[in-house]
Amino acid sequence: MSGVTRHDEATAATPPARGRHRGAPGPELVTLADIEDAAARLAGVCVRTPLVPLTPNAPGLQIKAESLQPIGAFKLRGAYNAIARLPEERRARGVVTHSSGNHAQAVAYTAGRLGIPAVLVVPHTAPAVKVEACRRLGAEIVYVEPSMEARTETAERLAASHGFTLVPPFDDPGVIAGQGTVGLEIVRQAPDVEAVLVPVGGGGLISGVAAAVKQLLPQARVIGVEPELAADVRDSLRTGKRVGWTAEQTGRTIADALRVSRVGSLTFAHIKEYVDDIVTVGEDEIRAAMRHLALHARLIAEPAGAVATAAYLFHRDELPAAARQVAVLSGGNVDPALLSQVLT
Repeated sequence: MSGVTRHDEATAATPPARGRHRGAPGPELVTLADIEDAAARLAGVCVRTPLVPLTPNAPGLQIKAESLQPIGAFKLRGAYNAIARLPEERRARGVVTHSSGNHAQAVAYTAGRLGIPAVLVVPHTAPAVKVEACRRLGAEIVYVEPSMEARTETAERLAASHGFTLVPPFDDPGVIAGQGTVGLEIVRQAPDVEAVLVPVGGGGLISGVAAAVKQLLPQARVIGVEPELAADVRDSLRTGKRVGWTAEQTGRTIADALRVSRVGSLTFAHIKEYVDDIVTVGEDEIRAAMRHLALHARLIAEPAGAVATAAYLFHRDELPAAARQVAVLSGGNVDPALLSQVLT
């Protein structure tokens, strides 16, 4: 880190989005134009992932297989969009982020592709398979305690000390616009879709997907899915304000990528504006959905990636009555030992 120009304070990854909040005064939301700009920027970098039928006997549900991205998760869309749109002189100084795994991989992959330094602040509880992938991509790893406070404070301190640009894992307009390309593709692939089921952690994915879907198909329903053991967004949406869970509470879920203690302020503004409901799923349901995806759809899902499918399999009565639904499989970076245990 010593070779990078020193700056006095951290800078955000992207300037504010151009969109305006359609309701009460508040944060500016990403627009359809922002998402389309991101799609153009991501051409040739991200895979236009297919819609895969869950099973021949369930033609009403298709899986948006983001596990097929180069890093095995949707996070590449947001990280690349946020970093690639930075001025060249800022990019050259390097980037820093904090993440439990998939966003860290996305930043490391992007940095390697663009030839810039990357430092990743990672909780020591992050799955080894994800951390090792980051190391192979050439990033520097800094371990911290598994709390959002420890992660953000460390990343902000490194950005301020070394002139890195901080690339937030979800609460950033460029990141949200990049994730929104998932929704853009869903609508183009399935223009008659009636409901879209999306995993929820920090809210970046569902914010972008919901913004794209609702601006193109206002009648479609967007449903977020969380683990019962990390349901801070459900609580936040019900109370109308961001509700925090402790790291000890969220750490109980097998879905490591969704162990976010509190939804972001910008992502929560998108959720309040565009998301219709939040459904929660149990730990055994997540495992069963992972097994179902592997055996019937031939898709490998990490626990977080399987929650939307779990909602369809086990909570159909809580979902909209829709003939055509899409569930986002957000990632497939699962520890081999866990996958073996789930399958057997």
